[in-house]
Amino acid sequence: MPENGATTNLQDFDIQDDVSMHSQSNSKYYDDDGRLKRTGTVWTASSHIITAVVGSGVLSLAWGMAQLGWIAGPTVMLLFSLVTFYTSSLLLQCYRSEHPISGKRNYTYMDAVRSILGGANVRLCGILQYLDILGIVIGYTIAASISMMAIRRSNCFHESGGKNPCHMNSNLYMIIFGATQIVLSQIPDFDQIWWLSTVAAIMSFTYSTIGLSLGIAKVAEAGTFKGSLTGITTGSVSLSQKIWRTSQALGDIAFAYSYAVVLVEIQDTIKSPPSEAKTMKKATLISVTVMTTFYMLCGSTGYAAFGDTTPGNLLTGFGFYNPYWVVDIANAAIVIHLVGAYQVFSQPIFAFVEKGVTQKCPNLERELKIPIPGFPPYKLKMFRLVWRTLYVLFTTLVSMLIPFFNDVLGVIGALGFWPLNVYFPVEMYISQKKIPKWSNRWISLKIFTAACLLVSVVAFVGSVAGVLLDLKKYKPFHANY
Repeated sequence: MPENGATTNLQDFDIQDDVSMHSQSNSKYYDDDGRLKRTGTVWTASSHIITAVVGSGVLSLAWGMAQLGWIAGPTVMLLFSLVTFYTSSLLLQCYRSEHPISGKRNYTYMDAVRSILGGANVRLCGILQYLDILGIVIGYTIAASISMMAIRRSNCFHESGGKNPCHMNSNLYMIIFGATQIVLSQIPDFDQIWWLSTVAAIMSFTYSTIGLSLGIAKVAEAGTFKGSLTGITTGSVSLSQKIWRTSQALGDIAFAYSYAVVLVEIQDTIKSPPSEAKTMKKATLISVTVMTTFYMLCGSTGYAAFGDTTPGNLLTGFGFYNPYWVVDIANAAIVIHLVGAYQVFSQPIFAFVEKGVTQKCPNLERELKIPIPGFPPYKLKMFRLVWRTLYVLFTTLVSMLIPFFNDVLGVIGALGFWPLNVYFPVEMYISQKKIPKWSNRWISLKIFTAACLLVSVVAFVGSVAGVLLDLKKYKPFHANY
């Protein structure tokens, strides 16, 4: 008899399972597709979403506010939250094809695109989704290493009384983070990392709350709100820099709201009844409300505290020096959160590659049983060990080559936001609901899609310009802070 929480949902992106509907389908231990009962709830789904979303992106929001100002900053964040909730509501209806309760399940985002849109859309979706996931975990590796380094630097500042500049290289910390991910990546699938998501979600609230509290304390100490209605002035930066930074700020905010790449995979962990779509909509509403509240508060207080000098990373840019131990706790929480977030985003790629390779080469499914005193033996699959280790090594190496926090987040956010968060969910909704071409509803959805595309293009151009400027003064593997 399977234990609670031991559900195994193998996610595949390009290869569908043909699960025979045998007598187990009606068992209390199995779902309608013959797989072990899913055990996810509103709260586990919310934990997964918050773990995926309220990540390193929150740390760049105060900087984004500084570029946009007191009017455009909160407005843009609110608009992104509304767009995210709306498009997520469209996407979660695609988990089952044809019928919302008894229709065929789509285990992954790509499965949904295949069954509803088909054709070249499937390939395009796969390429964009994998690139987006790779970009996100690379961004998380960079952010985690900077936070680990910030703990060391804050202690150095404290010990020297601020006299020592405490310059350090981030490579060692990226290697430490990568080594940790090699170990954790051996966890087989999504259902078995629910505990990691819960811990990571708690950590995200911890460092967000600390950043918020420090911002409030600094504003109270100064007795005034810094910043302006239109953001950083052209006297502080050139007009061209103002334009690029404003564009990049859009990319940073888009990154902070992106989780569509794993939404269907998270939905596939939810038990029913009630319908998965109904449960997921509640989880999405809770998650978007929570993260928007945190984003608004953290972005606003950080900007109010520092104005035009707001650092790119609120907790590692050393806008806050004291109390140094509180800053250390916040950065430790960031690292723990990003350890979990890395795994949440990587699971779909792990499942896709392993499913495809092992179907073609069944011999690679062989397991080694490693005895563990007092516990059942651990089943180690050699292919999983080798492939996932190479994946982590690759993301770590790329992170060491381009360790630019804000610019990288902007590029990733701009690249993934429109196609994965807007275009495919809208197109699948139009197809599934058979909305007539040139009807008012169809025209409204197309205008909405075009407007989001324009925002993504502007954000992408600005973020790429930022990366190119950084590369002019950078030597590979010599990122010093």
